[in-house]
Amino acid sequence: MKSPVLGSAPSSSSGAVFGEILRQSDRERGVAYLQQTRDGVVASITGLSEAQMKFKAAAGRWSVVETLEHIALVEDLIFQNLTNKIMQAPPAAGDRDVAEIDAMVMAMVPDRSRTFNAPQSLVPTGCCTPVESLVRFQKSRAKTIEFLQSTPNLREHSAESRALQQPLDAYQWVLFMAAHSERHTKQILEVKADPAFPKN
Repeated sequence: MKSPVLGSAPSSSSGAVFGEILRQSDRERGVAYLQQTRDGVVASITGLSEAQMKFKAAAGRWSVVETLEHIALVEDLIFQNLTNKIMQAPPAAGDRDVAEIDAMVMAMVPDRSRTFNAPQSLVPTGCCTPVESLVRFQKSRAKTIEFLQSTPNLREHSAESRALQQPLDAYQWVLFMAAHSERHTKQILEVKADPAFPKN
């Protein structure tokens, strides 16, 4: 199954370094996007039966429960990278249009016309029930919202994104996390729209 390949190594480009100040309006927009995409995940799986959760449209495709497990795995990974690595890294080198990059993250990551191979560590294994994955996701998302609301200097640290082929600052990685869950909510909706999807 396809998913953006995540990058987490601190950016090491040479050249002039610029630190940006995160505006309150951006912080509020990020919180709203995290909440919106969290609610989208929850709504997409609410009321599904076990048969519906486990349905696969074809061999090699992910079921709803597998997609949900993947979302939870990625949430944890990005948050760990944010707190343990990215926030210790320097700003991206060079002059960057941060508003343009913010918009690009929110447009490109959810775009399912672009495909990526999920790293093996992020491929679902069936180790979690839907409830376990959902609780894990919601706990991680709550931590991310609190992190965004309370952490200063998010524009002043960066790490390379292999999926987008450029450095993202810490705020943009938060947007990436939200956009990733939006991407896979769309995947869940695609599974549910399959003509063979169980009626109950």
